[in-house]
Amino acid sequence: MTVHFIGAGPGDPELLTLKAQRLIRACPVCLYAGSLVPEAVVAEAADGARVLDTASMTLDETHAEIVAATARGQDVARVHSGDPSLYGAIAEQIRRLRADGIAYEITPGVPAYAAAAAALGQELTVPEIAQSIVLTRVSMKSTSMPERETLDNFGRTGATLAIHLGIRNLREIERVLTPHYGADCPVVVGYRVGWPDQMFLRGTLSDIHGKVRAAKITRTALILVGPALGEVGDFKDSALYDPAMPHVLRPVATG
Repeated sequence: MTVHFIGAGPGDPELLTLKAQRLIRACPVCLYAGSLVPEAVVAEAADGARVLDTASMTLDETHAEIVAATARGQDVARVHSGDPSLYGAIAEQIRRLRADGIAYEITPGVPAYAAAAAALGQELTVPEIAQSIVLTRVSMKSTSMPERETLDNFGRTGATLAIHLGIRNLREIERVLTPHYGADCPVVVGYRVGWPDQMFLRGTLSDIHGKVRAAKITRTALILVGPALGEVGDFKDSALYDPAMPHVLRPVATG
């Protein structure tokens, strides 16, 4: 029997992978994080399946459900938001599964930053503007950050930042990043990305806090920071399609 960690994507059921959808339909037990995964994502669980919202459950309680399902010879769909490899809290679950000799597999999902970029209709890696994306978070009441993984250090790179779990700490984000990006650096806050009530607020490091406060956004938000989010204007085309730049599938320059 197998526990399937399934990435549900940011919320839109149509962003489920075919494999994720197949597993949700097939598993007799479905455990999903209801605070971050809408019921519509697990709506196609089989008739009679045991479907539980784990938002109010502890790690011990969810693991007990898995152990009980395994004893019954049942596969488990453990559904997480976004992609389970990023802030999915699966590492501690995997540790327990391994200790109990329970098999598991991971099915990736669409991460929130990718869904946000798609909804915004733009690329996050614009040639010669930004070619890196840093996926990070800030430390508040949640697990502390490693000493070297600070916003100040990441800000020195000038990369596009995708900041999770930081919406209540916008003032500190502004304070730390302004010396590196400038007060007028574009910022986008995506609220409940992929859900029916998703909302995007555009601003700068100097004014985004006021806009978020006026919109009364206090949770379930992704913060994107970086020059690639603005009107970048004239920039150099990627070399990928440059006729003067041969590559393995186009070995002869045509320009």
